[in-house]
Amino acid sequence: MKENVSSKELMLKKIRKALLEKRDNPYPNLEESQLYKTNSEELEVLFAEQLNAISGNFIFCENGVDFIENILELADKFKWRKIYCWEPELQALLSHYEFPFYQTDKDFEQAEVGITLCEALIARNGSVMVSNQYAAGRRLSIFPHHHIVIARTGQLVLDLKDAFQMLKNKYGTQIPSMVSNITGPSRTADIEKTLVLGAHGPKELFVFLIDDFS
Repeated sequence: MKENVSSKELMLKKIRKALLEKRDNPYPNLEESQLYKTNSEELEVLFAEQLNAISGNFIFCENGVDFIENILELADKFKWRKIYCWEPELQALLSHYEFPFYQTDKDFEQAEVGITLCEALIARNGSVMVSNQYAAGRRLSIFPHHHIVIARTGQLVLDLKDAFQMLKNKYGTQIPSMVSNITGPSRTADIEKTLVLGAHGPKELFVFLIDDFS
């Protein structure tokens, strides 16, 4: 009498048989192999190239004065009026040069720009690592149409693993509850495979790398 075996049972039998058979690893050195080519570029150059490739904007500033001059140009170009900044360190810098901004979330639904700090800049793919540990929390990097990130040169690393090591060194076991990587402006291609920027987040991302905050 022929045994009536379902296709599901046949599949499970094949899996069990495969698990019982010992086979040599066809890629014994895979974990030790290098995933990327050795980088010979300066991290600033590599990050700028990768960020621009994903429609981000990179601006290098030597100091705080240089930063203010550049952000004034952007504010004039885009006609920004509702600029929000909740980081005390950045608020002090902006206030020193009498740059107008909102210190609270008053009329936040009308926000045009959010200025935040970050945890790290990842040169390999032009990503920005942020967390909710800063005063900007979870909202300021997501809701406004334009996101401005301020970073120091010491926060620039090559790979994602280096950024996570920075987090571990900084916070120890108290890692922030929200850690996220921002790779360019928000985008989607869900509708007819057409790429749309800013569909569910900022339409523009500006990364200011400042050598000296003074």
